[in-house]
Amino acid sequence: MKTGILLINLGTPDSPKTSDVRKYLTQFLNDPRVIDINPIGRFILVNGIIVPFRSSKSAKLYQAIWTKEGSPLLINSIKQKDLLQKAMGDDFVVELGMRYQSPSIESAINRLKAANVDKIIAIPLYPQYATSSTTSSIEEAQRLFKKWPNHPPVKYIDNFFDDPGFIDACVEKGREHKIEDYDYVIFSYHGLPERQITKASKEFSDGSCKIGSCCDTITDKNRLCYRANCFATTRALVKQLNIPEGKYSSTFQSRLDDKWLKPYSDKVVEQLAKEGKKKVLVFSPAFVADCLETIYEIGTEYQEIFHEHGGEKIQLVESLNDHPKWIEALKNILLKHN
Repeated sequence: MKTGILLINLGTPDSPKTSDVRKYLTQFLNDPRVIDINPIGRFILVNGIIVPFRSSKSAKLYQAIWTKEGSPLLINSIKQKDLLQKAMGDDFVVELGMRYQSPSIESAINRLKAANVDKIIAIPLYPQYATSSTTSSIEEAQRLFKKWPNHPPVKYIDNFFDDPGFIDACVEKGREHKIEDYDYVIFSYHGLPERQITKASKEFSDGSCKIGSCCDTITDKNRLCYRANCFATTRALVKQLNIPEGKYSSTFQSRLDDKWLKPYSDKVVEQLAKEGKKKVLVFSPAFVADCLETIYEIGTEYQEIFHEHGGEKIQLVESLNDHPKWIEALKNILLKHN
């Protein structure tokens, strides 16, 4: 009996060339789960405005983080796959698929088919549940599994925001830095439009979400609320790292307009500098592999903002990447569902 493991991450351009970035953005932003507006409006917005005007700018950002080996996200994701395969042993077949671009989810499923696995566990590598990432990835996998007649049973793991092993691995990464030497700690999560939070509330609970204190605890109603998941991750990390109240915030980055989840990471960074903070430590617990949002947005852009307003150092806590505790945590998450 062999179990197939399907790891899914978001994806990356094949190269930092403008043409490849344009191809990536076109596939990514046309996903109705990502930009969840009227299809005609989405088509015009994405293909007529965002992609034409954003591709060359985004390509320059990717060029700034690209390595000789390629995309950091892809490199780290492949390392995770290879290390997990070694940790899981011969009774498991581990494959990696990206929701957008290469290696595709379809190619990963085809490799599992060729390996003649008896059952499959699919896990989108997004700790906090969100329809624009988790649901999109699961729906794409389900669509592709339908092409495989009589495919083996598939289980999906849709979040692990409060998994003890995941939290321990994040804590271990944080302790690579002397937290007491920093004036403040930010837990920066990828942003989402507020409407996606309220829509999910209507779908999964009683529609009572006000994007307020209802996210301060995890309940049956908000178990699938991205904002509540993020705050729960922060609470678990703060507790283990012994960070006192008043010295940390949960924030949201990468917004496209002023109707996204608040507070905004860049604005908090700016305000901390204006208040006289000199050294700030930034976690990015929504990412298990370093990418453009962590390496450049936090490591470069936020450092520039912080310095411009009087601060000295923004220190990024690297993502889990190939850390042994993360590989062990991922193994244990999967074994619970085997």
